[in-house]
Amino acid sequence: MVLLEFAMAPNGQGESVSAHVARILDVIDKSGLPYQLTPMGTILEGDWDEVIGVVSACFRELERDCSRIGVNLKVDYRKGPAGRLRSKIEHVEQRLGRKLQT
Repeated sequence: MVLLEFAMAPNGQGESVSAHVARILDVIDKSGLPYQLTPMGTILEGDWDEVIGVVSACFRELERDCSRIGVNLKVDYRKGPAGRLRSKIEHVEQRLGRKLQT
């Protein structure tokens, strides 16, 4: 199972890129994959082909009208079942004995 964190935004589109980010989030949400939105990016969970497929679809969405796009990716692969998007946080919270702000 793969956890893939990524951030994608067009360059040269002005100071605010929220309209472009909303387009990307629409693609992600419609994919059906589990995801977590953060202020600095989005984390996807799925098998390799699924998560890379969503990242590619997001890129293609922006490519339609953006001549330059920046992408940052971070990937964690671990053989085993799904559910790591939340379970990794829960394991740390158990060790600390309290809930964390997530």
